[in-house]
Amino acid sequence: MAGGWAMVPILICSAVALAIILERFWSLRQKTVAPPELGEQVRTWARTRKLDPSHIDTLSKNSPLGELLAAALSVRNRSREIIKERIEDAGRHVVYRLERYLNTLGTIALISPLLGLLGTVIGLIRMFLAVMVHGIGNAQQMAGGIGEALVCTATGLVVAVPAYIFHRYFRSRVSGLVVVMEKEAIALLDELAAQQPDPSAAASNATVRAVRPGATA
Repeated sequence: MAGGWAMVPILICSAVALAIILERFWSLRQKTVAPPELGEQVRTWARTRKLDPSHIDTLSKNSPLGELLAAALSVRNRSREIIKERIEDAGRHVVYRLERYLNTLGTIALISPLLGLLGTVIGLIRMFLAVMVHGIGNAQQMAGGIGEALVCTATGLVVAVPAYIFHRYFRSRVSGLVVVMEKEAIALLDELAAQQPDPSAAASNATVRAVRPGATA
């Protein structure tokens, strides 16, 4: 109340920022986004060809990494380029969800000092209006305006600094998780590509059969 009505949006921003920080801490856990053993398990499935639609559907719902690997497995019989394109398409959706609410957290870090500055200006205006009406002899009116200005400024900074720190932290965490998922996706892509028949070898065999006397199609 000492900060005036400008404190209301600042406190709302602080509550939203706290909710986002707690939610992102929970959602961006390593075991939730990229379980450590999942990549090797999926490559084993692909190597032994123990794959069916139910396996792939369950994998896509397992985690963001599972969704990425399931996208590759869904077109595992296509060319390497098509598999890679499907991984990239799925990756864009996965990264978008990993970065959810981070723009809001960054916006709070940006506007909180501005809201504090707004409260400061309002407090100073009230102080000068009090001086105009009552003169400089009323120290209580002047102290009230200065106190309102200082409280708003301090509160805005208290909200902005942690919001900015956690915004940068979560951005870095998302980047690290994306690198891990890219590594697993590339390993699976190499595994699937190794299982595909070599087109050049097939063409060579076809040529040998064509020139061999008595060869049939």
